[in-house]
Amino acid sequence: MSSFKDLRIVDNFYQTSLFFPMPTVCISTINPDGSTNIGSYSLVFPYYVAGRDYYAMVLNCRNNSNTCQNILRTKKLAINFIPDDKKYFKEAVRLGFPGPSEEKMPDAWFKMEKGLADPSDKERPPVMKDAFQVIECTWDDSLEDGGRWKAGEMDGYEGPYNNFNGITSKFGATFILKIDKILMKEKYYNAIVNGVEAGDFPPVPVDYGYRDSKNFWYTPFPKFKKPHAEPIPAAKEVDLASLRYAADRCDDKIKFTDEALKNFVKVPRPFLKTVLMGCVEWAKENGVELIDDEHVKIINDKRNAEKQAKKKK
Repeated sequence: MSSFKDLRIVDNFYQTSLFFPMPTVCISTINPDGSTNIGSYSLVFPYYVAGRDYYAMVLNCRNNSNTCQNILRTKKLAINFIPDDKKYFKEAVRLGFPGPSEEKMPDAWFKMEKGLADPSDKERPPVMKDAFQVIECTWDDSLEDGGRWKAGEMDGYEGPYNNFNGITSKFGATFILKIDKILMKEKYYNAIVNGVEAGDFPPVPVDYGYRDSKNFWYTPFPKFKKPHAEPIPAAKEVDLASLRYAADRCDDKIKFTDEALKNFVKVPRPFLKTVLMGCVEWAKENGVELIDDEHVKIINDKRNAEKQAKKKK
């Protein structure tokens, strides 16, 4: 006998059939007349997080929304994360309700300023001044030939539809968004750079997902409780014999000394082969057939330099 009930899955299941915690963001885009549009969204999540030549977010939205139509036309947007404040959430709900931009935006009181991705680009939307963080993005319309879809169809698009990038159903759209810039208010920037402590987290409203015909529901940031830190389990050290077994199977010519392999005793097993193969690739590029401890230090210094260079972009 199951302790659960089988709930029917219907359209907009994340709102109608689930309690699904999500972020509350306001997406700014540029209208055809050059004015700013702000739409509220929760279906926005990280997409490409590692191993690609760029990082990306994914957005799901109605394809006849002002936001979608502007993305189809300009490809540019800013994802603004609003702080936890009842007046901000109330305005986010108002701006998230379907309707013409020219009717909703004149009453919008969010203060805006230029972003950092390309302030001279007139199609690059401004960012919300009171946001605690902003992700400036550009839609990658090359994936799945997403660029074949054009703005203008407000009564729904006809198929065949794309699977993951562009128009994905008669009234739905999905966008893979290349991250151009991550903007962070100084307080939270300093926390991330210098080391985050419990009191450094921004007040973040969480959308409950579920909504009925009258209300959106969200939970405010706990005013009197700081985030709780749960230590990460200590990584078990891999014994040298296991490391040797893995290393010898990476390449038939490139080998590792025992001293070199000792650098990897705390690398989690799921990532071990990736780390070792990275060393093998470096060795081939540099004419090295026996990787020793000094070589590993050089490789680590190179990786750290590349990470710092990415941060500065």
